Amino acid sequence: MGSSVRSADATRARAIVLRYGWNATSYQILNPGIALWFSDGGDAVVGYARAGGVRVVAGAPVCPGERLAAVAAEFEHDAARAGDRTCYFGAEARLERVYGADPESAFVVLGAQPVWDPARWPEGVARHASLRAQLNRARNKGVRVTEWAATDARAHPALQRCLTEWLSTRGLPPLHFLVEPDTLDNVADRRLFVAERSGAVVGFLVASPVPARQGWLAEQIVRCHGAPNGTNELMVDAAMHTLAAAGSAYVTLGLSPLSRRAPEPSGVLAARVRHPLWLTLVLRWVRAHGRRFYNFEGLDAFKAKLQPHGWEPIYAISREARFSPRTLYAIAAAFSGGSPVALVARALGRAVAQEVKRLRAGSRE
Repeated sequence: MGSSVRSADATRARAIVLRYGWNATSYQILNPGIALWFSDGGDAVVGYARAGGVRVVAGAPVCPGERLAAVAAEFEHDAARAGDRTCYFGAEARLERVYGADPESAFVVLGAQPVWDPARWPEGVARHASLRAQLNRARNKGVRVTEWAATDARAHPALQRCLTEWLSTRGLPPLHFLVEPDTLDNVADRRLFVAERSGAVVGFLVASPVPARQGWLAEQIVRCHGAPNGTNELMVDAAMHTLAAAGSAYVTLGLSPLSRRAPEPSGVLAARVRHPLWLTLVLRWVRAHGRRFYNFEGLDAFKAKLQPHGWEPIYAISREARFSPRTLYAIAAAFSGGSPVALVARALGRAVAQEVKRLRAGSRE
Protein backbone atom coordinates (compact mmCIF):
# COMPACT_ATOMS: atom_id res chain seq x y z
CA MET A 1 0.00 0.00 0.00
CA GLY A 2 1.46 3.35 -1.06
CA SER A 3 1.95 6.12 1.48
CA SER A 4 -0.73 8.31 -0.12
CA VAL A 5 -3.26 5.46 -0.01
CA ARG A 6 -2.38 4.70 3.62
CA SER A 7 -2.73 8.40 4.48
CA ALA A 8 -6.17 8.59 2.85
CA ASP A 9 -7.30 5.42 4.64
CA ALA A 10 -5.98 6.72 7.96
CA THR A 11 -7.87 10.00 7.49
CA ARG A 12 -11.04 8.07 6.69
CA ALA A 13 -10.55 5.73 9.66
CA ARG A 14 -9.85 8.63 12.02
CA ALA A 15 -13.19 10.25 11.16
CA ILE A 16 -15.01 6.98 11.97
CA VAL A 17 -13.06 6.50 15.20
CA LEU A 18 -13.77 10.03 16.41
CA ARG A 19 -17.48 9.45 15.82
CA TYR A 20 -18.02 5.84 16.92
CA GLY A 21 -14.96 4.75 18.95
CA TRP A 22 -16.24 2.84 21.98
CA ASN A 23 -13.55 0.27 22.82
CA ALA A 24 -10.74 1.72 24.91
CA THR A 25 -8.32 0.75 22.13
CA SER A 26 -10.34 2.30 19.27
CA TYR A 27 -7.95 5.16 18.54
CA GLN A 28 -4.96 2.82 18.50
CA ILE A 29 -6.07 1.26 15.21
CA LEU A 30 -4.47 4.38 13.68
CA ASN A 31 -1.05 3.17 14.88
CA PRO A 32 1.49 2.51 12.11
CA GLY A 33 1.56 -1.03 10.80
CA ILE A 34 -2.12 -1.79 11.44
CA ALA A 35 -4.11 -2.76 8.34
CA LEU A 36 -7.46 -1.03 7.86
CA TRP A 37 -10.64 -2.64 6.48
CA PHE A 38 -13.78 -0.63 5.72
CA SER A 39 -17.36 -1.87 5.54
CA ASP A 40 -19.29 -1.66 2.29
CA GLY A 41 -21.57 0.89 3.95
CA GLY A 42 -18.61 3.14 4.74
CA ASP A 43 -19.67 3.58 8.37
CA ALA A 44 -17.28 1.08 9.96
CA VAL A 45 -13.57 0.33 10.16
CA VAL A 46 -11.58 -2.59 11.53
CA GLY A 47 -7.89 -2.38 12.41
CA TYR A 48 -6.02 -5.68 12.30
CA ALA A 49 -2.72 -7.46 11.80
CA ARG A 50 -2.47 -10.70 9.80
CA ALA A 51 -0.21 -13.61 10.74
CA GLY A 52 -0.38 -17.35 10.06
CA GLY A 53 -3.74 -17.16 8.36
CA VAL A 54 -5.34 -15.29 11.28
CA ARG A 55 -6.57 -11.70 11.25
CA VAL A 56 -5.93 -10.37 14.76
CA VAL A 57 -8.34 -7.48 15.26
CA ALA A 58 -7.34 -4.57 17.46
CA GLY A 59 -10.22 -4.60 19.95
CA ALA A 60 -13.41 -4.66 17.92
CA PRO A 61 -14.96 -3.12 14.82
CA VAL A 62 -15.44 0.63 15.16
CA CYS A 63 -18.99 1.37 14.07
CA PRO A 64 -22.43 2.38 15.35
CA GLY A 65 -23.34 0.14 18.29
CA GLU A 66 -26.43 -1.28 16.61
CA ARG A 67 -24.32 -2.32 13.60
CA LEU A 68 -21.64 -4.23 15.53
CA ALA A 69 -22.86 -7.77 14.84
CA ALA A 70 -23.47 -7.08 11.15
CA VAL A 71 -20.10 -5.37 10.64
CA ALA A 72 -18.27 -8.19 12.43
CA ALA A 73 -20.03 -10.75 10.22
CA GLU A 74 -19.11 -8.77 7.08
CA PHE A 75 -15.46 -8.58 8.13
CA GLU A 76 -15.32 -12.28 8.97
CA HIS A 77 -16.86 -13.15 5.60
CA ASP A 78 -14.16 -11.10 3.88
CA ALA A 79 -11.49 -12.87 5.95
CA ALA A 80 -12.92 -16.31 5.18
CA ARG A 81 -12.84 -15.59 1.44
CA ALA A 82 -9.11 -14.98 1.83
CA GLY A 83 -8.73 -18.21 3.83
CA ASP A 84 -8.25 -16.39 7.14
CA ARG A 85 -9.71 -16.92 10.59
CA THR A 86 -10.60 -13.98 12.86
CA CYS A 87 -9.59 -13.26 16.46
CA TYR A 88 -10.59 -10.12 18.36
CA PHE A 89 -7.84 -9.13 20.81
CA GLY A 90 -8.85 -6.67 23.53
CA ALA A 91 -12.59 -7.23 23.15
CA GLU A 92 -14.89 -5.65 25.71
CA ALA A 93 -18.51 -5.88 26.80
CA ARG A 94 -20.15 -5.00 23.46
CA LEU A 95 -18.48 -7.81 21.55
CA GLU A 96 -18.94 -10.14 24.51
CA ARG A 97 -22.69 -9.69 24.09
CA VAL A 98 -22.47 -10.51 20.38
CA TYR A 99 -20.54 -13.78 20.82
CA GLY A 100 -21.13 -14.80 24.44
CA ALA A 101 -23.62 -17.55 23.58
CA ASP A 102 -21.96 -18.66 20.32
CA PRO A 103 -20.45 -22.18 20.57
CA GLU A 104 -18.12 -21.33 17.66
CA SER A 105 -16.44 -18.54 19.65
CA ALA A 106 -13.61 -19.29 22.06
CA PHE A 107 -13.08 -16.75 24.84
CA VAL A 108 -9.77 -16.18 26.64
CA VAL A 109 -9.65 -13.78 29.58
CA LEU A 110 -6.64 -11.55 28.96
CA GLY A 111 -6.98 -9.65 32.22
CA ALA A 112 -8.87 -6.57 33.34
CA GLN A 113 -8.78 -2.83 32.86
CA PRO A 114 -9.45 -0.34 35.67
CA VAL A 115 -11.96 2.44 35.04
CA TRP A 116 -12.75 5.76 36.71
CA ASP A 117 -15.29 8.52 36.57
CA PRO A 118 -12.72 11.34 36.72
CA ALA A 119 -15.18 13.63 38.52
CA ARG A 120 -15.00 11.20 41.47
CA TRP A 121 -11.20 10.97 41.50
CA PRO A 122 -10.75 13.45 44.40
CA GLU A 123 -12.92 11.21 46.60
CA GLY A 124 -10.48 8.33 46.21
CA VAL A 125 -7.50 10.56 46.94
CA ALA A 126 -9.19 11.88 50.08
CA ARG A 127 -9.93 8.36 51.36
CA HIS A 128 -6.50 6.79 50.83
CA ALA A 129 -3.53 8.14 52.76
CA SER A 130 -0.99 6.10 50.79
CA LEU A 131 -2.08 7.68 47.51
CA ARG A 132 -1.97 11.18 49.04
CA ALA A 133 1.51 10.42 50.35
CA GLN A 134 2.79 9.53 46.88
CA LEU A 135 1.30 12.69 45.38
CA ASN A 136 2.81 14.82 48.14
CA ARG A 137 6.19 13.09 47.80
CA ALA A 138 6.44 14.14 44.15
CA ARG A 139 5.18 17.68 44.84
CA ASN A 140 7.65 18.10 47.70
CA LYS A 141 10.45 17.09 45.32
CA GLY A 142 9.43 19.93 43.02
CA VAL A 143 7.59 17.94 40.36
CA ARG A 144 4.94 19.89 38.47
CA VAL A 145 2.63 18.54 35.77
CA THR A 146 1.19 20.62 32.93
CA GLU A 147 -0.63 19.79 29.72
CA TRP A 148 1.37 20.44 26.57
CA ALA A 149 -0.07 21.37 23.20
CA ALA A 150 0.54 19.01 20.30
CA THR A 151 2.68 21.62 18.55
CA ASP A 152 5.00 21.78 21.57
CA ALA A 153 5.24 18.02 22.01
CA ARG A 154 5.92 16.84 18.46
CA ALA A 155 9.60 15.86 18.06
CA HIS A 156 10.51 17.54 21.37
CA PRO A 157 14.03 16.26 22.24
CA ALA A 158 13.41 16.06 26.01
CA LEU A 159 10.32 13.89 25.50
CA GLN A 160 12.16 11.66 23.02
CA ARG A 161 15.05 11.29 25.46
CA CYS A 162 12.65 10.35 28.25
CA LEU A 163 10.95 7.76 26.04
CA THR A 164 14.30 6.25 25.04
CA GLU A 165 15.37 5.99 28.68
CA TRP A 166 12.09 4.35 29.64
CA LEU A 167 12.22 1.83 26.81
CA SER A 168 15.77 0.85 27.83
CA THR A 169 14.43 -0.35 31.19
CA ARG A 170 11.80 -2.65 29.66
CA GLY A 171 12.42 -6.39 29.78
CA LEU A 172 11.04 -6.82 26.26
CA PRO A 173 12.15 -5.09 23.07
CA PRO A 174 9.65 -2.48 21.81
CA LEU A 175 6.34 -4.07 20.83
CA HIS A 176 3.81 -2.91 18.27
CA PHE A 177 0.12 -3.31 17.38
CA LEU A 178 -1.80 -2.03 20.47
CA VAL A 179 1.33 -1.05 22.41
CA GLU A 180 3.18 1.04 19.82
CA PRO A 181 5.77 2.98 21.87
CA ASP A 182 6.24 6.00 19.60
CA THR A 183 3.06 8.06 20.06
CA LEU A 184 4.78 11.45 20.07
CA ASP A 185 4.59 11.86 16.30
CA ASN A 186 0.80 11.54 16.36
CA VAL A 187 -0.57 13.64 19.21
CA ALA A 188 -3.13 15.68 17.30
CA ASP A 189 -6.17 14.09 18.99
CA ARG A 190 -4.31 12.83 22.03
CA ARG A 191 -3.64 14.80 25.21
CA LEU A 192 -0.18 15.01 26.71
CA PHE A 193 0.59 15.69 30.36
CA VAL A 194 4.26 16.39 31.10
CA ALA A 195 5.98 16.19 34.48
CA GLU A 196 8.90 18.58 35.00
CA ARG A 197 11.31 19.19 37.83
CA SER A 198 13.52 22.29 37.87
CA GLY A 199 12.70 22.80 34.20
CA ALA A 200 13.68 19.26 33.14
CA VAL A 201 11.22 16.70 31.82
CA VAL A 202 10.96 13.70 34.19
CA GLY A 203 7.92 11.95 32.72
CA PHE A 204 4.86 12.20 30.51
CA LEU A 205 1.41 10.68 30.14
CA VAL A 206 -0.30 10.25 26.76
CA ALA A 207 -4.12 9.93 26.69
CA SER A 208 -6.00 8.85 23.56
CA PRO A 209 -9.73 9.52 23.03
CA VAL A 210 -12.57 7.04 23.56
CA PRO A 211 -15.18 9.30 21.93
CA ALA A 212 -18.37 7.22 22.21
CA ARG A 213 -17.90 7.00 25.99
CA GLN A 214 -16.82 10.62 26.52
CA GLY A 215 -13.61 9.11 27.74
CA TRP A 216 -9.88 8.66 27.51
CA LEU A 217 -7.35 5.86 27.63
CA ALA A 218 -4.08 6.61 29.43
CA GLU A 219 -2.12 4.94 26.64
CA GLN A 220 1.38 5.60 28.00
CA ILE A 221 2.78 6.57 31.37
CA VAL A 222 6.51 7.17 30.90
CA ARG A 223 8.93 7.94 33.71
CA CYS A 224 12.50 9.13 33.08
CA HIS A 225 15.60 8.09 34.97
CA GLY A 226 15.79 9.98 38.24
CA ALA A 227 12.11 10.87 38.43
CA PRO A 228 11.06 11.10 42.10
CA ASN A 229 8.68 8.55 43.56
CA GLY A 230 5.09 9.61 43.04
CA THR A 231 5.72 11.13 39.58
CA ASN A 232 3.46 8.63 37.82
CA GLU A 233 0.68 9.16 40.36
CA LEU A 234 1.00 12.94 40.02
CA MET A 235 0.64 12.72 36.22
CA VAL A 236 -2.50 10.59 36.60
CA ASP A 237 -3.85 13.08 39.16
CA ALA A 238 -3.31 16.02 36.80
CA ALA A 239 -4.94 14.16 33.91
CA MET A 240 -7.97 13.19 36.01
CA HIS A 241 -8.58 16.77 37.17
CA THR A 242 -8.16 18.21 33.67
CA LEU A 243 -10.36 15.62 31.97
CA ALA A 244 -13.06 15.96 34.61
CA ALA A 245 -13.11 19.71 34.11
CA ALA A 246 -13.59 19.12 30.38
CA GLY A 247 -16.68 16.96 31.05
CA SER A 248 -15.15 13.52 30.50
CA ALA A 249 -17.09 10.65 32.06
CA TYR A 250 -14.71 7.72 31.60
CA VAL A 251 -10.98 7.14 32.05
CA THR A 252 -9.10 3.86 31.90
CA LEU A 253 -5.44 2.95 32.24
CA GLY A 254 -5.96 0.07 29.84
CA LEU A 255 -5.41 -3.66 30.09
CA SER A 256 -3.64 -5.10 33.11
CA PRO A 257 -2.55 -8.45 31.62
CA LEU A 258 -3.41 -11.57 33.63
CA SER A 259 -5.22 -9.50 36.27
CA ARG A 260 -7.93 -11.38 38.15
CA ARG A 261 -9.64 -8.25 39.48
CA ALA A 262 -12.61 -8.22 37.09
CA PRO A 263 -15.79 -10.11 38.05
CA GLU A 264 -15.81 -13.80 37.08
CA PRO A 265 -17.85 -14.60 33.96
CA SER A 266 -21.26 -16.04 34.70
CA GLY A 267 -24.17 -17.66 32.91
CA VAL A 268 -23.66 -18.87 29.35
CA LEU A 269 -20.37 -16.98 29.05
CA ALA A 270 -18.78 -19.06 31.82
CA ALA A 271 -18.84 -22.07 29.48
CA ARG A 272 -17.10 -20.08 26.74
CA VAL A 273 -14.20 -19.11 29.03
CA ARG A 274 -12.93 -22.62 29.75
CA HIS A 275 -9.34 -22.50 28.55
CA PRO A 276 -7.85 -25.64 26.99
CA LEU A 277 -5.26 -27.40 29.15
CA TRP A 278 -2.29 -26.33 27.01
CA LEU A 279 -3.27 -22.66 27.31
CA THR A 280 -3.82 -22.95 31.08
CA LEU A 281 -0.28 -24.32 31.41
CA VAL A 282 1.15 -21.53 29.23
CA LEU A 283 -0.58 -18.83 31.32
CA ARG A 284 0.63 -20.44 34.55
CA TRP A 285 4.19 -20.43 33.23
CA VAL A 286 3.93 -16.76 32.21
CA ARG A 287 2.63 -15.80 35.65
CA ALA A 288 5.42 -17.74 37.36
CA HIS A 289 8.38 -16.86 35.14
CA GLY A 290 7.48 -13.87 32.98
CA ARG A 291 8.40 -11.17 35.47
CA ARG A 292 11.90 -10.72 34.05
CA PHE A 293 10.34 -9.60 30.77
CA TYR A 294 7.15 -7.90 31.99
CA ASN A 295 6.17 -7.07 35.55
CA PHE A 296 2.50 -8.10 35.37
CA GLU A 297 1.96 -8.04 39.12
CA GLY A 298 3.67 -4.68 39.59
CA LEU A 299 1.57 -3.06 36.86
CA ASP A 300 -1.61 -4.53 38.31
CA ALA A 301 -0.72 -3.35 41.81
CA PHE A 302 0.06 0.18 40.58
CA LYS A 303 -3.32 0.48 38.86
CA ALA A 304 -5.16 -0.95 41.86
CA LYS A 305 -3.39 1.55 44.15
CA LEU A 306 -5.06 4.36 42.21
CA GLN A 307 -8.45 3.21 43.55
CA PRO A 308 -10.41 2.53 40.34
CA HIS A 309 -14.19 2.68 40.48
CA GLY A 310 -14.45 -0.64 38.67
CA TRP A 311 -12.63 -3.31 36.67
CA GLU A 312 -13.76 -4.47 33.23
CA PRO A 313 -12.86 -7.92 31.85
CA ILE A 314 -10.90 -7.91 28.60
CA TYR A 315 -10.98 -10.86 26.21
CA ALA A 316 -9.49 -12.45 23.17
CA ILE A 317 -12.43 -13.85 21.21
CA SER A 318 -11.36 -16.31 18.55
CA ARG A 319 -13.91 -17.46 15.98
CA GLU A 320 -13.29 -21.17 16.51
CA ALA A 321 -14.79 -23.78 18.81
CA ARG A 322 -11.59 -24.07 20.88
CA PHE A 323 -8.77 -21.60 21.18
CA SER A 324 -5.82 -22.97 19.18
CA PRO A 325 -2.01 -22.64 19.31
CA ARG A 326 -2.20 -21.19 15.80
CA THR A 327 -4.25 -18.27 17.13
CA LEU A 328 -1.88 -17.68 20.05
CA TYR A 329 1.05 -17.61 17.62
CA ALA A 330 -0.77 -15.07 15.43
CA ILE A 331 -1.42 -12.79 18.44
CA ALA A 332 2.25 -12.97 19.44
CA ALA A 333 3.28 -12.20 15.86
CA ALA A 334 0.98 -9.15 15.78
CA PHE A 335 2.70 -7.68 18.83
CA SER A 336 6.23 -8.68 17.84
CA GLY A 337 5.84 -7.27 14.34
CA GLY A 338 7.36 -10.47 12.96
CA SER A 339 8.48 -13.79 14.35
CA PRO A 340 7.59 -14.35 18.04
CA VAL A 341 10.56 -16.72 18.26
CA ALA A 342 12.88 -13.90 17.20
CA LEU A 343 11.24 -11.63 19.78
CA VAL A 344 11.90 -14.13 22.57
CA ALA A 345 15.52 -14.47 21.42
CA ARG A 346 15.97 -10.69 21.48
CA ALA A 347 14.30 -10.52 24.90
CA LEU A 348 16.66 -13.15 26.30
CA GLY A 349 19.65 -11.31 24.88
CA ARG A 350 18.37 -8.08 26.38
CA ALA A 351 17.89 -9.74 29.78
CA VAL A 352 21.44 -11.11 29.73
CA ALA A 353 22.86 -7.70 28.77
CA GLN A 354 20.94 -5.97 31.57
CA GLU A 355 22.13 -8.57 34.08
CA VAL A 356 25.75 -8.13 33.01
CA LYS A 357 25.35 -4.35 33.30
CA ARG A 358 23.98 -4.71 36.83
CA LEU A 359 26.82 -7.04 37.86
CA ARG A 360 29.45 -4.67 36.48
CA ALA A 361 27.85 -1.73 38.27
CA GLY A 362 27.82 -3.75 41.51
CA SER A 363 31.46 -4.73 41.19
CA ARG A 364 32.50 -1.07 40.94
CA GLU A 365 30.75 -0.10 44.17
